[in-house]
Amino acid sequence: MKIHPGVKAAVWGAVVGAVAFAVVGFSSLGGTLGSTAEKMATQRAEAAVVAVLSPICVEKFQQQTDAAAKLVAFTKIPSWDRRSLIEKGGWAAVPGTDKPNSAVVSACAEKLGSLT
Repeated sequence: MKIHPGVKAAVWGAVVGAVAFAVVGFSSLGGTLGSTAEKMATQRAEAAVVAVLSPICVEKFQQQTDAAAKLVAFTKIPSWDRRSLIEKGGWAAVPGTDKPNSAVVSACAEKLGSLT
């Protein structure tokens, strides 16, 4: 059986076109690999935890006795020492753990600093 000489070129063109379409379509239509999706989901979950727990940290700080004076003293502390004060106070500790979440501590310090 004799195959037309143009068939070989057409088949290779179809193969190259399919590969190019798959690559361009996957990347431009928002396709992601499983590992990338997992990483994105973890980041969003951590951001959600911080968004929920940082206002609770601020609320715990404000519920202590003489909170207004302590907030003024908090704002006078250098920004790099504010985190350690929040950690020592225990306001950013995640329920069920003894150790505070570092991202919650940072968000809490930022929110408390912007209150005055």
